[in-house]
Amino acid sequence: MPADEADEIRGTTHGTAPVPLSVLDLVTVGAGSTATDALRTSVALSRFAEARGFHRYWVAEHHSMPGVASSSPAVILAHLAAHTDRIRLGSGGVMLPNHAPLVIAEQFGTLEAMAPGRIDLGLGRAPGTDGATAAALRRSDTLNEGADDFPQQLAELTRFLDDDFPDGHPYGRIHAIPGPVQATTPGGVQSPHRPPVWLLGSSGFSARLAGLLGLPFAFAHHFSAQNTIPALDLYRETFRPSAVLDEPYALIGVSALATDDAQEARRQCRALALNMLRLRTGRPGLFPDPAEAEKHEFSPMEEEFITSWTANIVHGTADEVRSGLDDLHKRTGADELMLVSHAHRGELRLRSYELIADAYGLPTA
Repeated sequence: MPADEADEIRGTTHGTAPVPLSVLDLVTVGAGSTATDALRTSVALSRFAEARGFHRYWVAEHHSMPGVASSSPAVILAHLAAHTDRIRLGSGGVMLPNHAPLVIAEQFGTLEAMAPGRIDLGLGRAPGTDGATAAALRRSDTLNEGADDFPQQLAELTRFLDDDFPDGHPYGRIHAIPGPVQATTPGGVQSPHRPPVWLLGSSGFSARLAGLLGLPFAFAHHFSAQNTIPALDLYRETFRPSAVLDEPYALIGVSALATDDAQEARRQCRALALNMLRLRTGRPGLFPDPAEAEKHEFSPMEEEFITSWTANIVHGTADEVRSGLDDLHKRTGADELMLVSHAHRGELRLRSYELIADAYGLPTA
């Protein structure tokens, strides 16, 4: 495998970090702010991440959630590409069953043309929303249909990305543009390169599939911590070397929040847990102010949920977060840590990444 291809997946470790560090952005909208505010924070954060040596910056697809403004990853990534120069940008991820594979091939082929050699295509099979919204997205009442067909959808998407449907295939004369076919068209000078595909998951399904296909794997530790080690073990056990990777490469998404004051980190985490509680009970809203969470009267069952949820957030001072991330790396053996910092205000999110970067001595230019 050419070294430049390997480098698209394998990041570089900077400072004293145990592995490459990256950023996951849900473009969270806090109460009292707007989606415009959240997107401006994303631009500032992507530029900061690039300057400080974070390897990649991914945007997640979610729908019908007032506090999450990342329903259109490709649109956001195009915006971020215009404001950055080097950092890898990608989807963490596109929920493939919500879309026609050809559309995704076209969107990410366009992104690749905008930011050559910097685009990742992370794919998931969950809807990224509730069942009714998934039905509206997929124009189907059979919600499991898309997830069950995920391997076939992935194969179709890969064919469009590589422009290599076999002779006689119904889609053999269809080409995703921009794409490799432009390099073989008379007079064409288009690069045949296309974004590397990652599989995302929160259980064993995508872990096994990624292993069998020899693809890089991203696990959602930030909301499925109990499944992290089993899924990573399964990925490594089933991994087969491929043209993409000669050995497994797995990153994990980690909820991490560093603040100047440990008490503020706890306040923000309880607000995040309240947000998740509302989401899990069918009442999604804007990211609540910590003062609202402090006033909320939690039932014993709700308090149990809050305690359980916050236990999986690496939070506190910069030193506490660094220690927590180091311990998590030792326990999981992850090849990369992708950090998602949730806070009510954009400046707190930015400050969290700054503190973490400083704690690990990441580059300052």
